[in-house]
Amino acid sequence: MDPTALATFLAVAQHGSVTAAALALHTVQSNVTARLHQLESELGARLFERHSRGVTLTSAGTRLLEYAERLRALSVEARAAVRDDGLAHGKLRIGSMESTAFVRLPSLLGGFHAQHPGVQIEVRTGPTAELLEQVLSHRLDGAFVAGPLNHPRLEGRPVYREELVLVCARDSVGMAQRLARGELTAITFSEGCSYRQRLETLFTARGWLPFRRLEFGSVEGMLACVAQDVGVALLPRSVVEAHARDTLRVEALTLEPLWVDTLFVRRVDAYLGSTLQAFDRALEDGAEHMTAAIPSIATG
Repeated sequence: MDPTALATFLAVAQHGSVTAAALALHTVQSNVTARLHQLESELGARLFERHSRGVTLTSAGTRLLEYAERLRALSVEARAAVRDDGLAHGKLRIGSMESTAFVRLPSLLGGFHAQHPGVQIEVRTGPTAELLEQVLSHRLDGAFVAGPLNHPRLEGRPVYREELVLVCARDSVGMAQRLARGELTAITFSEGCSYRQRLETLFTARGWLPFRRLEFGSVEGMLACVAQDVGVALLPRSVVEAHARDTLRVEALTLEPLWVDTLFVRRVDAYLGSTLQAFDRALEDGAEHMTAAIPSIATG
């Protein structure tokens, strides 16, 4: 298959219209249309449904999409392998849970950048499920996610262990009773967040049903609402203790601490060039600093 035709297909799939794809590719619509017809003719299948609002993938186009993304990523990796001179440089695309980015990454990335200024680091945050999908689709070189991991195309290494705690407003009273009556809200990240799943499992086990949810995309927003007694959240203790400690209280979840491993995952078939190897070494060297103790806040 012609690489240019595949790139055109990916652009149309991403932007949802021939016009938008042409603008992104810096070409004219007739060229985009011609490339699509060429690819459809070669494959013997229609890849898009045309309608007044643009285009949508057919079932055949959906099946092709993953392969096209993998082929594009392999092409990028091949160029990187050829140009690899043993020095860390170029682009490194890292994914991270919001909580990890909030507390753990600044010191790690600061140290890595100081040692390897030629590397352009891109960080994207999101829930674990979304990050894993982006690693699998070659849109991320690796990601920090919550364990456990069970996928044949992914490998993960434990980076550090977090204690999950239930956090509420410092002056909150009768929390369990208020939750049982539906008077408090579970403050969570979006669907696909590992911590959210654990919080909902906890609520179900304790009979706090039904309960309301309030979704946030940032740790700061979650903890600000918790501090105002809007609801409760399940977060790593390190995240809570890095925040303003005079407005929050940690509640005991179980008799024993609830631990979760944070893993750095990448594809099994990923090209381990000089840049990714340098990042691996930074993870090893920075482990002590990333798990440094933070002063505790009040525990209920």
